[in-house]
Amino acid sequence: MTIPYLNLQQLNASFDPQLSEAVRQIVGSGQYLRGEATHRFEQQFARYCGAARCIGVANGLDALTLIFLAYREMGTLHAGDEVIVPAHTYIATLLAVLRAGLKPVLCEPRFDTCNIDPEAAERLVTSHTRAILPVHLYGRPADMNALNQLADRHKLLVVEDAAQAHGSRPLTGAAAAYSFYPAKNLGALGDGGAVVTHDIRLADTVRSLANYGSSDKYTFIYKGVNSRLDEVQAAVLSVKLLRLDPDNERRRAIARRYLKEIPWERVGITAPVTVTGIEPDNVFHVFPVFTPHRDELQQHLLRQGIGTQIHYPIPPHRQPALSAMYGELHLPITERIHAEELSLPISPLLSEEEVTNVIEAIACAPF
Repeated sequence: MTIPYLNLQQLNASFDPQLSEAVRQIVGSGQYLRGEATHRFEQQFARYCGAARCIGVANGLDALTLIFLAYREMGTLHAGDEVIVPAHTYIATLLAVLRAGLKPVLCEPRFDTCNIDPEAAERLVTSHTRAILPVHLYGRPADMNALNQLADRHKLLVVEDAAQAHGSRPLTGAAAAYSFYPAKNLGALGDGGAVVTHDIRLADTVRSLANYGSSDKYTFIYKGVNSRLDEVQAAVLSVKLLRLDPDNERRRAIARRYLKEIPWERVGITAPVTVTGIEPDNVFHVFPVFTPHRDELQQHLLRQGIGTQIHYPIPPHRQPALSAMYGELHLPITERIHAEELSLPISPLLSEEEVTNVIEAIACAPF
């Protein structure tokens, strides 16, 4: 393939020799868990996110789950409490709520942002609603001003799913969960995740829960789990964090070219944002486009040697694992997004020539 959707080997090689040296030092240290590299990255990422604390965990799903489990241990949330979540998201968002013994209530997104619609969310608030879980999907932050105001009116917790939004904006909710899956804007060499928060009690509870429920060795306060960021991944993330802002700016530059140069109306494709400008906090983890000819466009680009991905082909409420919960629920905006979305290459290492090739290939799409 001439232009793959994302070349992880090339991306990671661009961090050498610093990346390989960081890994070599950890391998030679004999300290692989709960060491200095993890402590250092937690401090760095907390500062970067504008948060008081960061707790490194095994993956993004665990990060989100542990926040809700911690609130249950603290007595803030209780079994069966309702959490409003966007219907358009990766299934992990819902799984985290379910794993914590809570009830996800699906809210339609706005089609123009693909993020949760604050007005629709307010209509879903009941006497059982205790939290709202916005997802900063594709690297585009949800409307946190409106959502925080909604939460204030109804005394709700706001927990952010920031798995795709590294570097997009400072924390404004009670806590946020991050994933460091290798393909993320800030990606490890395996799985990894983090919780960031201003709440010291929440941070301490999350850390204990992630360490079998222990704060002191062999004393277990909670029925916890084993979910820790290892030293190799922490060292890798510290190296990559130094380049996160420039890489995100490169993603924005590619997005500007796509928005300006793709003949959107002529080829019948909808852009993800207006051509007149890009929100400065959109980090473009994904550059989504929308067309009822999605499959034809994907095959056309593949014939031109250009890789794409679909985020995501089946919405959560239509997944077999959740069919008993949501049955025949019809969510037309979510279903349209899942039927029409196609993600274009937007790696920070794309050359200007490669960006031009993507634009020209779309311009000659046969529909």
